[in-house]
Amino acid sequence: MQYAPMSRTRCMQENRKMRFEEAYQGWTGCRLTQGEAAMLLGQCERSFRRHVERYKADGLEGLLDKRLSQISKRRAGQVEVDQVVQTYRSGFAGWNVAHFHSKYRSEFQGTRSYSWVKTVLQGVGLATKAKSRGKHRIKRERAPLAGMMAHQDASTHRWVPDEVWDLVVTMDDATGEHMSMFFCDQEGTASSFHGLGQSIARYGLFASLYSDRGSHYFHTPQAGGKVDKHNLTEVGRALKQLGIEHIAAYSPQARGRSERAFQTHQGRLPQELARAGITDMDDANRYLERTYREGHNREFCVASTLQGTAFVPFLSGSLPDILCEQHERTVGNDNCVSFEGVSLQLPADEMRHHYARTRVRVHRYVDGTLAVFHGPRKLAAYDAKGLQATKKEVLRSAA
Repeated sequence: MQYAPMSRTRCMQENRKMRFEEAYQGWTGCRLTQGEAAMLLGQCERSFRRHVERYKADGLEGLLDKRLSQISKRRAGQVEVDQVVQTYRSGFAGWNVAHFHSKYRSEFQGTRSYSWVKTVLQGVGLATKAKSRGKHRIKRERAPLAGMMAHQDASTHRWVPDEVWDLVVTMDDATGEHMSMFFCDQEGTASSFHGLGQSIARYGLFASLYSDRGSHYFHTPQAGGKVDKHNLTEVGRALKQLGIEHIAAYSPQARGRSERAFQTHQGRLPQELARAGITDMDDANRYLERTYREGHNREFCVASTLQGTAFVPFLSGSLPDILCEQHERTVGNDNCVSFEGVSLQLPADEMRHHYARTRVRVHRYVDGTLAVFHGPRKLAAYDAKGLQATKKEVLRSAA
């Protein structure tokens, strides 16, 4: 014969009665003092005397805690439970519970807690119980003030079907706020400049940047060794020019904050893009900017330890002319600059008859366009194929 398992409430009530009987019999049999009997039940002598009076009046039933058998007024009805289950099945199947709960609260004005939603979904088999996590190393303390340190990293993932992109994120260490995030085919110098440019334009200059030791961030003479802080990459040169300290991470655990953020994005972004019907990178970047980044910051940002900000406005110079590749070249006798197979013809200049044999600087911007500088002066601007822009366009870009 099989017996139905006893409920937790009933088990507690039965245990309460058996323990009292044991203590009461010990006291009435003079084996225990009143204080010892109360200690056996984990209560004071006054509570024990009160329970004795209730026992004499109503027997063991008088000892039961009536609250344990009452149905909570806040208990959800079956209609509400069915509605949550149907909502999950209809448009959110496969989403993790935390992600679904955020949409349940924001889009459907749900009022139930994450634990309640998780219990409901686990009860109908739509969510599985996660394995208990092992002990983790102590997390590095956050910077105490926003703007003291920023992280920049990228995650390669199949964000949409049949496409593998890199998601580049620049985030503040103190608050976890995502200052910039976008998709690209492959991270590199241009993507780093783009993320830095967006972050500085929106928030201002930060004190330091924490990144991995990728070849576009640092030169590393020996694999796995220390980075060369004297032979700078283009990103390193730009950060030095902006006065931002560049800090190299020497282990994956050192970038734990970024890694945990990417785990969240990998568990949420593919589902959100699929739900929005997005498969194109440009559309995906617009979704990141208009919807996802703001929602993520609202849900996951924390307050910094100290009030105020360490961000400072960028006021000196042109930010695009700092956050770009800069290459030294010598002007040929034909007054042209040769740059990676492209010939850049310098226009007539009222300052000089020609620039033959003169050292100039070629800037390649994030969008692939080019410009030639002689000292601080921009001599000409070009598209990615080397076609010269009009003088009006040059003045506009310089402004």
